[in-house]
Amino acid sequence: MIEHAATRERLAALHHDGFVLLPGVLTAPRITELRSAIDRLTPVGLDYQGLLDDHYKCVFNRDPFWLAFLDLPCVIELAEAALGADCHIIGQTAWRSRPGFIGGDLHADYLAIELPEQLLADPGLELPMQVCTAHLHLDDIDADLCPTRVIPGSHRAGRKPRLGETAWHGREPEPVLCRAGDMLFFRSDLWHSGSRNRTTDRSRYLLQVHYGRRMVAQKSRPTWHSPSTLSYWRRRPRASAGCWVNTSRPNTTDWHGPCNGTINEAAPGGLDTRPER
Repeated sequence: MIEHAATRERLAALHHDGFVLLPGVLTAPRITELRSAIDRLTPVGLDYQGLLDDHYKCVFNRDPFWLAFLDLPCVIELAEAALGADCHIIGQTAWRSRPGFIGGDLHADYLAIELPEQLLADPGLELPMQVCTAHLHLDDIDADLCPTRVIPGSHRAGRKPRLGETAWHGREPEPVLCRAGDMLFFRSDLWHSGSRNRTTDRSRYLLQVHYGRRMVAQKSRPTWHSPSTLSYWRRRPRASAGCWVNTSRPNTTDWHGPCNGTINEAAPGGLDTRPER
């Protein structure tokens, strides 16, 4: 049973629209800290730095600083409501998109199985989610600062967009405009796209957290770069779910934070550190 009314409403939005916007998840000081931390990152492994954007994967393995953003209050409650209480972290990506950046075309991140659209049109059918992504925005996002674009309800298409497809049932992607500190949470079968950074002097800073059902493997094999992260896992095992730890399991006391606020009016496999339930 979902305890908080706000979480129930947000879960309903995920089933109806495929996404939900949570306002004010991060405070101004945390936003400043995150932007500075992204500026200090250097590429490791599959990371890259380009002329127009920088992309750093699984940053939870870099420093304990990043771990606090895996299980933010209200966010972790929604992830568990959508994906099960034993869901886990499958990735955490820091992203900086400079002026001139060109976002990705219309796509869906992951679709477990294709289904006939007429089947999914039944309003009584709630298609289970397999993967969800949280976009923690560190800037005020306007139409020029490469907003993520979404097609509400397109998770019921039963398929991914075809090459060259730009709309679903005549509905084109709509920009999600928000304030710094807001979080966009969406399911992996939602049709969405990136967009251009049309500004001349602003970069978009974004922290993504990717959550999956227990049997969904991590997006990148994690490698520990900071041994001090282990002590954090022992204090906050809920955050560590699914993150690979080559050691004995920590205690299993869950960490729960408060869950308040409102929903939007618009519209290589890891070892789980929690015991089997």
